[in-house]
This record gives sequence, structure tokens and C-alpha cells, in this order.
Amino acid sequence: MRNFNENIISPAPIVMPSRAVQKPIEQVINDLERVYGADLYRAFEYPDFTSPVQHLTSSNWLKRANTVGINVRTLGDFWTIIPYAMTLPKAQNAIHLLPVFEPGVVSSLYGPCSWNINPEFYSNELAKLFPHQNSVEKQLALVVRLLHLMGKAVGFDVIPHVDRFAEPVLANPSYFEWIQRKNMEIINHDADLHQLIQSKIHNYLQKRDDGLRETEHFDNPVTFFHELPESKRLKIMFGEVTDYEGRLKRRIELVNELYAEGYETLPATMGPPYRGIEVNPDPSAKIVDQDGREWRDYRIIHPEKFSRVFGPLTRFKLYEPIDNNKDWALDFQRPVKPVWEYVCEHYHRVASEFDFDFMRGDMSHVQMRPGGVPSEPGEYYDLLGAVKQKIAIEKPYFGYFAESFLAPPNEMAYGDECDHLEASGADTTLGNLQSEPIGTPAFIQELSQYAKWLNTRKFAPNFTLMTADKDDPRFDKFYLKGNETRYFLGLFIADFPSYMGMGFECRDPHPQAAPNEHYSKLYVFHMSEGPNATKGPYVWGENQNLYRSILRQQVLADTILPIIQHEKTDWLIPPDERGEKFLIVWTQQYDPKYVFAANLNQENTLLDLPFQFPEGNWQLIFSSREDRVEAEVPENEKWSLAPGECLVWEKI
Repeated sequence: MRNFNENIISPAPIVMPSRAVQKPIEQVINDLERVYGADLYRAFEYPDFTSPVQHLTSSNWLKRANTVGINVRTLGDFWTIIPYAMTLPKAQNAIHLLPVFEPGVVSSLYGPCSWNINPEFYSNELAKLFPHQNSVEKQLALVVRLLHLMGKAVGFDVIPHVDRFAEPVLANPSYFEWIQRKNMEIINHDADLHQLIQSKIHNYLQKRDDGLRETEHFDNPVTFFHELPESKRLKIMFGEVTDYEGRLKRRIELVNELYAEGYETLPATMGPPYRGIEVNPDPSAKIVDQDGREWRDYRIIHPEKFSRVFGPLTRFKLYEPIDNNKDWALDFQRPVKPVWEYVCEHYHRVASEFDFDFMRGDMSHVQMRPGGVPSEPGEYYDLLGAVKQKIAIEKPYFGYFAESFLAPPNEMAYGDECDHLEASGADTTLGNLQSEPIGTPAFIQELSQYAKWLNTRKFAPNFTLMTADKDDPRFDKFYLKGNETRYFLGLFIADFPSYMGMGFECRDPHPQAAPNEHYSKLYVFHMSEGPNATKGPYVWGENQNLYRSILRQQVLADTILPIIQHEKTDWLIPPDERGEKFLIVWTQQYDPKYVFAANLNQENTLLDLPFQFPEGNWQLIFSSREDRVEAEVPENEKWSLAPGECLVWEKI
């Protein structure tokens, strides 16, 4: 076999990620300069530095991208993305940044409280070394340019909800739905309740009397909330953007005013029937926050399998309710157009300012129409799709990665999720392969189905290895075995896109749950107490055997994927649709240059497996088992594969 251990293709020396992210900035700069020369300083100086996908005229590139998801909070700041990204191969050519906005309740990244970039991701060390990098916004922009220099497309989260009392909520009450609760009962959920909220907030601001009476458009609630530009309104209500403590103090004061009379935003929901909530009477559903306010969790009145209520979050008001919201029904023929324009414009601004190449749409599976996907979806069918289309006017290459799990019809959404993804213009979707141990019948059946969707649908399902939401003690059982096999399939089934949560490549096996600090999911929020609390920084895995195995695959990928990256897969032995057979073998459809085989069984060797090679002479060049030697290649072309083993042959 050819030796793929000699030259590791990476801008940085081979080190475990835990060590790479600890490098001083000066050393990282030196490493980058050795590889990129003067281009490195162009990335520092020129804000219009070119993205690697900027020349493309469509977003189809995302349907084959190998994406790595990064929870910046696990790294500490934006800058540390760079030394981590330097440990990745060229083949992993896209970076997804989990939400970058200022967070709200329990500091959840998925509950943004403003449109401002999260100040906790600011690097004092970077600012000290480069004084002009003196804001978190400048540092994010620099990091995106450096990732572009490294050949990585960069994406960010687009979120169709916010913290329940976020600055956008309080500054735009008409863009959200409201309820009034008294003890254990919702006493008002009228469609026009926002008008009362506007008056309450306006009255409070007038009573506060800090010079605002002289402000233009301040004389009544309607002109204040609907004629004054939002930027001025936010400044009046909360103060300067950089006054973090002052803004929080004023927001809490406003929350207290509304809380005193039981006013809250309508909680976000997941899963049919979506609408129709009530107070959860369970004693454990009472929450008392650090300021002594008592909140109640809610539940769906007539729940189905995946019905969920997310109390700390609230959705934008996208459609007018029917009959003053008497029965919680929405009129999907009456979109609230100013809300759509507002959300699309804000995300367009962020994508433009920081030169993002794609978006990951949070909760993309949400489809609330009981009748399923309409035959003609129209302009106001899906908010995430609308955001993508808005940005694509300026950036035709801008892609949409959907957080959808391809569940059966009418489980997580009304209708068929595949139809919904097509109607919303998604390029690719997360899927659910990460939710099964590799090699189970369910895993093999899903892989078989994904291969069919890849050829019959407009979107491409991802071969997902792990996500930040699955790096959690509840899911340890998925990653006890087979991680090398997962990585191999994610890279080398070339017409599948792949998604890997940061840290998968060195994740330690956890037969018993590890301390919380070992799981990236538990850094999506900041909890100081309770079962999900973290007490210090994220702890990287130190699984050197796994990391070495993956490094060998990365070398192989950077060698051969450029040759076949646009080829369509031809399955010589496809994934078994019944989930009973463990061998899969594939090559390229039109001009076979490489043949790949994998044993999905993590327990047993597959013996004497004859299969027909394409025409030509073929040489074994790679095994995921380092101890496999050329002498083991059988002359009778009957191959055996050890548990989880993957092989590659090259046409000679």
C-alpha cells in the first residue's frame, strides 16, 4: 500500500486540538505566514478579502461541503477559531459558527437578546497585539477573512426567535405575540395585545424622564414605535451599545414593569400542533429567577409526539391570527409583511458586514400549516427561506443549511419535511444519522434512504457525524465505537455533504458520563447550578488513537478528493434498505478512479466478500487499520474487512 502517514497536509504542525488552541497569537501568525505569505497581511488590512466561493453563481457548492460546527464559547473567543481551524484538512472546507449574537436568559446562544455581536467572544490578547482590532465586531470580521484565506467558507446561525424579553421584542412589540397570565391561567391572548404593551412601555419611558421628552416622535406610542428608526429607539430605551451593564439594567426595569401585570411574549413551540398552550400545573414547572420573579412553564393543550414549548424563547409574529386568536389559529394568507422585512434586513446586514457565505437555519423543520406544504408556497411561505433569498440577491452563492432531521411526515412538522425543505429553498439539511450508533439496522436503513433522497430531491442530506446538540451525556452511547468509520463515510462518499461538531475528532469514549465540562452542548448556555451546570472551561478530548486514525484519513482526503469531488457516486454494494447487511462499496459513476469499501459492523469481521471491480487494474492504497500490510491483499479478490474497517483502491 502507498504510505499516507508521511506528510500530514495541514497549515500547522501535527498537534492535538487541545494544544493547538493554546498557542500564543504570535506563534499562530508565524505558522500562517509560512503557508500564506503576504496574503496573510492582506487579510488583516483589506475588508473586501475574497471568499473561496465568491466567484460561484449558485449555492450548489454547499450540497457537497464538508462542514465543521464550532461553538465559539468552548474556545473562549473568535480568535481561537483560527488555531483550531489550522488542525483541519482542506477537505473540511466550511465552518459553521454557532450563534454569534448577544445572548439572553441563561445566556443561551439560541436565545439572542439583541442584534449585537456577543461581547464575551472578544480577545484582549488580540487587541493588545493588534490595537486596531479593538472591538468584537472587528475581530469577527478578521477571523472570517482568515478562514477565507485558509479556503474555508463561513456560515452563521439565522434564528427565527429571540429571548422572550429581548431588546428587539421591547423595541418592536407589534412584531411578536403576547399573552397575559394571572397565576395558573392565561387571561388574555388577543391578537392586538401588543398595542397595550406599546402603551405600557411608552408610559414607563415617559415616567423615567431622562431627557426623552424632547426627542422627535416621542409624544405617543404609535409614532415612537412605528416612525422612529429602530436604532434611535434602541438608544433611547437602552443606551449605548457598549454600555452592557446599563443596557441590561434598563431591560430588566422594563421586564419588571410588564411582569407586574402578567404580560409575557408567547413562547416558541416545536412539533404539531404548535398552537394552543396552557400553564403547566406541575409543581416542578415553576421557575423562580435570580431576581425573585416567578415564571411558569407552558404546555400544548392537545400535545402530539414531538410537541414542545420553549418558555425562554419567543417567535417573530409572521402571520395574523384568525378571529382575534380566539382558537390559536393562524391565517397563513395574511403575513405580517413588516416583520418579514425586518428580520430579512437584519440578517442581510450581518451577512454583508461579516461576509458570511451561508446560513444555518435554526429549527428549519418547523412547518405549522395543518394541511402540509401548499402546492404554491409563495413569497411568505418560510421565514428562513426568505432570509436566504434576500441575501442571495447580493450574494448568489449564499447557501442555506437547514436544521431539519428528516422525520416521518406529521411528526416534527405538518406534512412531509422533504417537501418543506424544497419549498423553503434549503440546499442541504442536517438529517439524523448522528442519532444512531453506526452499524445498527436503523442507521443502515437511514443511510439507504438518504442516498435515495440525494438523487431524487433538490436538497442534499448531510452525513452528520456529531453536532453540538449531540455532544451531551445522553448521547455518549452513539460514540463509544465506530467514530473512525463515521469520519471515513462523511468524507469519502463524495456527493454527500458532511457535518462534524468540533471535538468529534478527538472525543474520548465515555462508558459512564464524564463531568459536564467535557461536553460542548453544555456550553450552548451558561448554567451555574443544576444538572447542566459547568464550572470552568471546556475540556477537550485526548483520544490520541482516534485522532491519529482521523489524521491518516485527512491526508488521504486532501490527496484524492480534489480528483473526485465533483463526481457522482456509483454504488457497487449500496446500503441495505432492510438494514441487514453491513458491507457498502462505492466508486465514481462516469470515470472510476477509486473504489471505497466499509464494514459498518463494529463487532464482527466480514469474511470472503467478493465484488466486481470496475474495468481496469486496481491496487489497495489505504486501510483504516494501520496494521494492515500489502501482503494481506488476496490474489483471489475475496476480501475480508475487520470490524469498522474501511479500504480504498486506486486504478493503476
